[in-house]
This record gives sequence, structure tokens and C-alpha cells, in this order.
Amino acid sequence: MPISRRTALAAGLGAGIGAGLGVSASASPPVPDDVAFDLLAETLDGGEQVTAVILRTARLGGIDPASVTAGTFTVHARATSTFPALGVYDVDRVVTAARLDRRGNIVLELAHGEGQVGGGTLGYVLSRGRNVRLDLVYTITQNTPLVLRGGRPVTFSGFTQGRLLNPEVDAFGYHESASGMKYRLYAPRGRGRRPLVVWLHGGGEGASLPDGYYDNETTLRANRGALGFATPEAQRIFDDAYVVAPQSFSYWMEDGDRFAPLIREVIRDVARRHPVDPRRIHVVGCSNGGYMSMKMTVAYPSLFASSLPICGIVTGLISDAELAAIRTPSWLVTSLDDDTVPPQPNTVHAAEVIPGARVTLYDQVIWDGHQFPGHWSWIYVARNDRHYWEWMARQRRKTI
Repeated sequence: MPISRRTALAAGLGAGIGAGLGVSASASPPVPDDVAFDLLAETLDGGEQVTAVILRTARLGGIDPASVTAGTFTVHARATSTFPALGVYDVDRVVTAARLDRRGNIVLELAHGEGQVGGGTLGYVLSRGRNVRLDLVYTITQNTPLVLRGGRPVTFSGFTQGRLLNPEVDAFGYHESASGMKYRLYAPRGRGRRPLVVWLHGGGEGASLPDGYYDNETTLRANRGALGFATPEAQRIFDDAYVVAPQSFSYWMEDGDRFAPLIREVIRDVARRHPVDPRRIHVVGCSNGGYMSMKMTVAYPSLFASSLPICGIVTGLISDAELAAIRTPSWLVTSLDDDTVPPQPNTVHAAEVIPGARVTLYDQVIWDGHQFPGHWSWIYVARNDRHYWEWMARQRRKTI
């Protein structure tokens, strides 16, 4: 379901171009009545938030930086959804700072952070167990005039909302396999054969096809799982890696046997289009994706160099005989306070049965002083807490 982009007009103050200031029309660029703005977002550990508003004022020429303050503009945010989603809101966003960027655009920094109300771009549909993108409408109101160099005051009549920008997310291209499975792909800058990291999302990031919702977006916006592997730090460790994030038609645990060959097709698709090193294909996933990571190493025992299942369920889905047959180097992760997927019968048990498996058991999920639900142990992998990336990067598939 595409998210619409609406136009928000602030309370009209009129275009105040002071008369009799002695500035000729040829000396100053014309002042537009209406100014476009974009929303700048960042995917935090707890999900994507709008962190700034960028007013496209570069074409005005020189704006006096002293006239751009946190109080010059007011920002209001309204988020709605056609789904009965949690997370909708209608609030003023706190402008913490204002500045001019190097192009002359005005950047309004917004208060944001884990647990911040009113900044999120996603809502969780409890009845579907899915994250969906919210329809965001931002309203900008100008409180005081800007001043152009030379002393000319400027007040705009309105503001038009443009795009939602998230540089990390936008670095992943859009693709679809022949079977119709959508996926996002990050392509590294390096030349020659490169590793491939396959990120398998949790249950909340799949599609809801009965409602026609299959967006190829939430896999990168709900958490930093895939994004972590595309950061400069991870790319340095992996010597530049492709990162692919397929999106399930529903949720992986619904039918792992059906989804496994579809994920394999995505991997083939990427390897056919790009110089992927077949010795360095890694699979990692969280929750539903943790299960599917193990399922992939069961279905394709010689495909992956490493597997990193996070808080994945195995009870009733993967037999002990299948776990015991896994030969892919595996490192399992969970938190002992996970009340969604009990650690003992799932992660702990699987680590005991998979030959040579490593396991990390956290007491709680705490990052940067914020405590998250115990199920969210993928945060540690996304932040490379125990040098998970270094371990993965050292692994090589032994047979080709």
C-alpha cells in the first residue's frame, strides 16, 4: 500500500518583502511564496523516526544565519493510517536547533530518541502482527521573518511537503525476484568478488497480503538489522559486502519449506547480477528470521559460510535430527528475559544440538542506556556488540 504524500500549508502570514529597502529586483533573486521541505529520518534501534526537516531555501541566495533560530519555525506532525495501527499521533515536534546547510537550505533539528512520542514513521497493527508505514503530514509555521544578506526580511506564505529521506535506507535498491519476492539490496563500492550477507527479517516486517500490503520498506525501517551490515564499520570488516533483505509474503514461520527456495532464488538473482564470492555468503536473521536462518542451513547445508540466528524459534518447527545435521558454523544469540520466544527450549536447545555452535545469552537488552524488550536481542548483533561481524567475516565455505 503506497503511502501518500500530502501538502501542508501553514497559517498564511503573507510574503513580506519589505518595500522601499533600496534593493533592486536584479540584485536579489525572487522570493517564492511557497517553500518545499523534506523530512529527514533515521532508523534507530527501536524503529525509524523523523529527526529533522529540511526547508529547500537554497535558491534564495544568502540568508543571514543569525535569523535562523530554533524559534523561527514551528513544526507540527500528524500521523495516520488506514490500518487500526498503534503509533498514530498529532503533536508539535520540538525544534532543538536550526541551521543552514552548505547549500543554503534551512535544517530544523527535531527532538528524537528511543521512546520519543510523535517521531515514528511506523505503526504496529496488532491484529496482523505487522509494522506498516504511517501517512505523515507535517505542518510548518513561520514565527519570525528570515533576513537575507543586505537586510531584506522574508516571510513565506506556505510550505509544501516533499519526500521522506533516510540515507541509510535509500542506499538499498529495490528489486523483485522472478517468483515475485521483493527484496532490498545494498551494493558495495569495491570491485571483484565480494561477500553477501542475507538478512532475514522478523515477523513484524513481512507482508499482509490479505490487505494488499507488501511494501518492501519495513525490513529496513523497523530496526537496524540489515542496515548495520551496510555501515562503514561493517563494510570495512567484511572487505565490502553486498547486503540483501528479502521480504516475506507473510511471515517465514508460516511455511519455511515454501519460503526456503524463494530466498535461495533471491540469492541466485543477486549472484547472477553481481560478483558475489560463493565462499562468503552469510545468513543472519531475527525472531522469525532467526528460525529461517536455521531453516536455510538445514535446506542448503553447503551454501553458507556462517549462520547467525537471533532469538529464533525451533520448537515444533525444526527437529533435533535436522539441527544435528547442520554443518554451517553457527552463532546463536538471545536474551534470557525474552518473553516472546523462550530461550531455553529454542536458542539454548538449538545451540546444544547444532555441532560446534556458539551461543551468547544476554541478561537484558540494553543499549546506550535504554532498556528494550527482551525479545529485541538483534540490537546487539546490529551494533556488533561481541564482534559478531569479525567472526562472520573470518568464515569461508569449505566446498564450492
